[in-house]
Amino acid sequence: MSTENEGNPVPPAPSAPPVPPTSPTASPQAAASDGGEAPSTPIAPTPPAAPQGAPAGDPYAPPPLAPEASWPPPPPATPSYADAGAGAAGGAAGGAGAGWGAPYDQQHQQYPQHQAFQQPQHAPKKGSGRGGLIAAVLVAALVAGGLGGGLGYTLAKNNDDTGSTTVSASADGGATQVKRAAGTIAAVANKALPSTVTIEAESTSGEGGTGTGFVFDTQGHIVTNNHVVADALDGGKLTATFPDGKKYNAEVVGHAQGYDVAVIKLKNPPSDLKPLALGNSDNVAVGDETIAIGAPFGLSNTVTTGIISAKNRPVASSDGSSTSKASYMSALQTDASINPGNSGGPLLDSSGAVIGINSAIQSASSGGLGSTGQSGSIGLGFAIPINQAKYVAQQLIKTGKPVYAKIGASVSLEDSSAGAQITDSGSGGAAAVESGGPADKAGLKSGDVITKLDDSVIDSGPTLIGEIWTHKPGDKVQVTYKRGGTEHTVEMTLGSRVGDN
Repeated sequence: MSTENEGNPVPPAPSAPPVPPTSPTASPQAAASDGGEAPSTPIAPTPPAAPQGAPAGDPYAPPPLAPEASWPPPPPATPSYADAGAGAAGGAAGGAGAGWGAPYDQQHQQYPQHQAFQQPQHAPKKGSGRGGLIAAVLVAALVAGGLGGGLGYTLAKNNDDTGSTTVSASADGGATQVKRAAGTIAAVANKALPSTVTIEAESTSGEGGTGTGFVFDTQGHIVTNNHVVADALDGGKLTATFPDGKKYNAEVVGHAQGYDVAVIKLKNPPSDLKPLALGNSDNVAVGDETIAIGAPFGLSNTVTTGIISAKNRPVASSDGSSTSKASYMSALQTDASINPGNSGGPLLDSSGAVIGINSAIQSASSGGLGSTGQSGSIGLGFAIPINQAKYVAQQLIKTGKPVYAKIGASVSLEDSSAGAQITDSGSGGAAAVESGGPADKAGLKSGDVITKLDDSVIDSGPTLIGEIWTHKPGDKVQVTYKRGGTEHTVEMTLGSRVGDN
């Protein structure tokens, strides 16, 4: 089963995932692992040529990340998790040269990309991991080229029938007369829409795409996905448009490739900004109602609904480009319709509080963005838990750089169901277990297989990385591992790494 981050290829899925808990237990704050820690990020297929009138777009989903030693990792030529390399779990210093523990330059050559971006060359294997989606997913950013506008025009044209008539509602029965109770979908949407924006990012070469974001504070900070603003980095152009049509130029304050979170700030922001209320993603339960807001296929201010289908779903995503890096999350899964262009938008609960940031989708289509085979929603969408995103956003606003948690060990990123095995060597021939690091202090060695982090089952390296990143540096965790067939459990204090490189 392949997943896409709105157009990017995805890595192979891990072994069968365990049943997601009804309520989150892990800390929402995810600390990213260094280039040596192995996260899980699915990749989407490459987008085909855009249909007539709609230019092909570039993928927005970020590629797979590299282990701690040289995080983030580049996308492999084969499905994300098919890479035989090793990754540094939670940001470990060392990793196998061709694995996640290897430096980014080495790894990116072997990590496929998502289709929001591109679709993977090989469909990821059906995973049996606890999240089931350690395979690559497609990021949901809409690649530029006017796909959204073209689609809207086509729909309008097809429905423009010369025999049609317009019927006006009577004055006493107009929509303005309707009063909707608080808590209804209409009421939630009416309150949240004014605080969401459609983001357009354009590189210096003119390439770019469309995504979504939401107001984080009254100072003009907007939270979105890293892959949504990626094209605007290094001198590109960035704009944010509100539902009332007002458009503002913006700049990137900070971005975290591993978490796939970014914060932008409006230039000359209005004085009446209303930040969306943030919920508690740890208290979300499977079956809870969800409301997603975004700009699918460029159709701004679109509202869709669904439920929380699963929690703690390990997902890896990237944009499928040869130079893209992977992002990992222990995601909230929802069946609310999410499509290219929804990336970065808020996933709300029934009260209107933000519980996640829509980031990736899994699609059954192998077509690329802008083509008749364009990937779209099949009811499998993934959002970054807001508790984690809030922590990351605050770090970016404060310092401009992300902070990732790590255990200081390189783990294999190969598809597995047995656990995350610490490799024989780390990136560039460095030790697989960082001297003096968390894993070293806890007594872990090369060959050990980590099977649990606290109460979360670990079935592969990518799953371990995603779980480590749900924590913050300094958190104490219980690590269960096997050595020579014997199981051991030790307490470990997570270390930290600053920045994506």
